[in-house]
Amino acid sequence: MFKTRVPNLLKTTLLLSAMAALAPSAQAQAFDVVRLYGASVATDTGTVGGAFVAGRQYAGSREHRYMLVPLIDYQWKSGWFAGTLNGIGYDFSRRPDMNYGLRLTADLGRLEERSVALRGLGDIDIRPEAGAFFNYYVSPQVALTSSLRYGSGNERSGMVIDIGAAYSAMLAPQWRVGLGVTGSYVNADYMQAYFGVTPTQSARSGYAITTPSAGLRDIRASAALTYLISPRVSVTTGVSASSLLGDAKDSPLLRERNAVSGLVSVLYRF
Repeated sequence: MFKTRVPNLLKTTLLLSAMAALAPSAQAQAFDVVRLYGASVATDTGTVGGAFVAGRQYAGSREHRYMLVPLIDYQWKSGWFAGTLNGIGYDFSRRPDMNYGLRLTADLGRLEERSVALRGLGDIDIRPEAGAFFNYYVSPQVALTSSLRYGSGNERSGMVIDIGAAYSAMLAPQWRVGLGVTGSYVNADYMQAYFGVTPTQSARSGYAITTPSAGLRDIRASAALTYLISPRVSVTTGVSASSLLGDAKDSPLLRERNAVSGLVSVLYRF
């Protein structure tokens, strides 16, 4: 076990590296990892800022989508946290090398009007998700991450399990690099909601009836470069590559299996 908490700046770089995975489909990946940066036993801590994200209209689309995303997260010394990246939850761990707990997030759904390719499929509504997470810091530079979320889709029965790893390193006193990789396993209900076609949808859209099975949805790799303007203010550029797998890549909605996207963010840590 570490004698002290993982340094805040390195944890922030891990946060930003993982954040780059938002880019392919910000709505799908928004809550894939719980990114806590270690409030000490005596203080609370948080971040506020924003990101410009160049992503895709939906997972499997070739059409680009550009978004301004607010980044607001706060962690209390008691273990509670809340924000746009982590949702609302509680970290039961008091160990500096581990986070585990429960949280509430949201699946942000999908609008039919977002693309011609989605016409006839209807909207997927925003749904609350209940879940759990476990992160382990192998070293101050390496983190293993995992999370489970349940409740997505119009039937409220979609489940996503995310497993990943992130690495950060100092390039110079003001420069940090972060690398990350994450894979997502989803149940059949999630796969049906986002990549399947029901008989009713088939009649409206012209797509063949499709009933995908549970399995790996995708794998994502990201890289981020952070410049520390001051000990509290940072600017990050990130790029992310993703590839759909399993039945997701065979969906009639698929227009492009692989996607490369990016983001630029500004964060203030307080």
